Amino acid sequence: MEVLRTEALTINFGGLKAVNEVDFVIGDEVVGLIGPNGSGKTTFLNLVSGIYRATSGHVHFMQEDITDCAPHEVRSKGIARTFQTNRLCLNLSVLDNMLLGLHSRQKSTWWQAIFQPSRCQQELEDNIERCFEVLAHFNPELIDKRYEPVSKIPLIDRRRIEIARAIVGEPKLLLLDEPTAGLNTEETMEMIDDIGRLRESKMKVSIIIIEHDMAVISRISQRVVVLNAGRKIAEGTFEEVSQNEEVRTAYLGG
Repeated sequence: MEVLRTEALTINFGGLKAVNEVDFVIGDEVVGLIGPNGSGKTTFLNLVSGIYRATSGHVHFMQEDITDCAPHEVRSKGIARTFQTNRLCLNLSVLDNMLLGLHSRQKSTWWQAIFQPSRCQQELEDNIERCFEVLAHFNPELIDKRYEPVSKIPLIDRRRIEIARAIVGEPKLLLLDEPTAGLNTEETMEMIDDIGRLRESKMKVSIIIIEHDMAVISRISQRVVVLNAGRKIAEGTFEEVSQNEEVRTAYLGG
């Protein structure tokens, strides 16, 4: 089933076309998005997630045109993302950060908090249970650290928490922007395994992943799309794109 499609997606920053008429499709799969620095990868995710407004072109999610949707609307429809730079609230606890990921699914209103507190309490308890379930997928020890501020948590677990916060609301599409940035080789392999298990669990979700580490891309992606100077220059399996002459030129120079 087609989850996301972009058609001639373009954004201009002054005279620069940071993303230039990119056609992209993802179904029930993991797609690696690669390219040299400045090729438009993160900008593309910003367009899909509503952070940037496209100059032209369209974004269709679950066959609905979401091109002009704001970020909170995109999130509520089922697209979640992480960022290369950690966006966790460091002074909040692990659990509080996780609960923020359920904000778009919250049903209780402010007046129910006053006049129907038992209903709000039940929703909170259900949400906490859901948070524990997702945390356990990544590292069960994080449940024991649920009241600790994130600032005291190791980097790899912060990365796990950020991904867990993104998927706790059960999105249909997850956008990962360099989830292994800052991790050593052993931690990177652990993170790959964590992400891979998402596809095998009941939290199964389609994933677009940006990575500069080709070992990550080759191991986790079923298909790879390559951008250069805002344009899509190749698409296929990792083996196919790694042999593409235009891709080699983009990475290594002419």
